[in-house]
Amino acid sequence: MSGDERRWSVGELARASGMTVRTLHHYDEIGLVEPSERTSSGHRRYTSADVRRLYRVRALRSMGVPLEEIRRALSERTDDVMSLREVLTHQLDQLDAEARRVRRLRGQVRGLLDRLSTAVPEPEEFLEALEMMAKVESYFTPDQLDRMARRREELGEATITAVEAEWPRLIAEVDGLRARGTPVDDPRVRALARRWAELVRMFHGGDPEIIRATGRLWAEQGQELLARFNAPSPDLFAYVAEAQKAAGIDNCGIDHGGVDNRGVES
Repeated sequence: MSGDERRWSVGELARASGMTVRTLHHYDEIGLVEPSERTSSGHRRYTSADVRRLYRVRALRSMGVPLEEIRRALSERTDDVMSLREVLTHQLDQLDAEARRVRRLRGQVRGLLDRLSTAVPEPEEFLEALEMMAKVESYFTPDQLDRMARRREELGEATITAVEAEWPRLIAEVDGLRARGTPVDDPRVRALARRWAELVRMFHGGDPEIIRATGRLWAEQGQELLARFNAPSPDLFAYVAEAQKAAGIDNCGIDHGGVDNRGVES
């Protein structure tokens, strides 16, 4: 170690690391992070190697590893690049998992916010919404939920808001044509069916796994979703699917994600 290498006092290291002096003293007492040097008066002096060891300790603690296990693990490791890469890789995995959790939570909060009116909903409404969120999410793997959350981020809030405003108008227009008995091969119906497919594809991006999962969700929970969120009726779904078929358009999963009204994958 070079004689001109920087040393940190316990107070300096506490300020730089965001930890307390008391914690650093405790780490020293249990042999977890001991200062490599002391002054003639007994004051602690930490070196670069000590700082790297402290980072390992903090990273492992953030993963929930008990202090005794950390001390035991570090006593068996050398201060080399590979061991540090391993710690950083594990920490990055944890951060990625947390980022995915935050994205999903953000989507849930956004959903609740979108349902708020000028009056604060009753607690039962929040519980019902949370229950439905949990039920819906149970049909998707964490990776699929992560992909959908990333897709929403890519689209951006402005696009999502515009699409959410367009959906009711599109549904009403298609349903009006259906109610008047307009054939599915009518140019107006086909144009609306094409736009329907475009909007749906924006959110699942043509991901076949998400389409299948959405199909299972609609086949098993469709009636509750219809009642809770005023979603299009099964008859309207079927009408649009037939119009897309007549126009030679991939249904993009809107006909219950490739699952027919009986819940059978087509």
